[in-house]
Amino acid sequence: MKMIRVLVADDESVVRDGVVTILSLQPDMKVVGEAGDGEEAVQVAKQSKPDVILLDIHMPKMTGLEAIPHLKEVSPTSRILVLTSFAESGVVYQSIKAGALGFLLKDTRRDQLLQAIRDVAVGQASIQPSIAMKVIHEIEHPAELMYTAEPLTTREMETLKLIARGLSNQEIAETMVVHPRTVAKYVSSVLEKLHLANRTQAALYAIREGLAESKNEKSETPKRPKK
Repeated sequence: MKMIRVLVADDESVVRDGVVTILSLQPDMKVVGEAGDGEEAVQVAKQSKPDVILLDIHMPKMTGLEAIPHLKEVSPTSRILVLTSFAESGVVYQSIKAGALGFLLKDTRRDQLLQAIRDVAVGQASIQPSIAMKVIHEIEHPAELMYTAEPLTTREMETLKLIARGLSNQEIAETMVVHPRTVAKYVSSVLEKLHLANRTQAALYAIREGLAESKNEKSETPKRPKK
């Protein structure tokens, strides 16, 4: 069993202590650091190189949103899962745009939090449906929509739709009857062509473009946003 190394960053000590206690009881998780503000989170991440950074947004000295690019710089392989009390659409969108792979509210159930950490640890996006809708509504301005001059291939479009349905690379491979390494290549190509940072952004893009529920439709090239 691979141990998931987690950094918990939250300025509320009661919340932080509670999360640390929950994670410490899991056989596949180990808390490798704690932080009470954004600056401390960056320093601890630089030293501990965690697999997952559980990050609060509203913290002193440096907010979680401000810390994300610094965290990506000092620990590029760490996956960031935002856990916060509020889900302002702009903040959620900016967090994901900055590189967060997941976004949860603090009132989420314990089992949902643990599953989200496990999903994010292996590179799968984890975002609550209600929060996803907030982000979709935030992506309203044409200038912020993604567009690629190089069209997606039929297989890449199919991969994008399956990402939007929350499938892992293994599940996508089984659905498309190809090797997981082939799917990994498709995913990388989709992200590169659409200028997206991660699977979460790809899923939100697909939902915004009406592709998420198009399982039986023929693949099509993403349309240029209207000016």
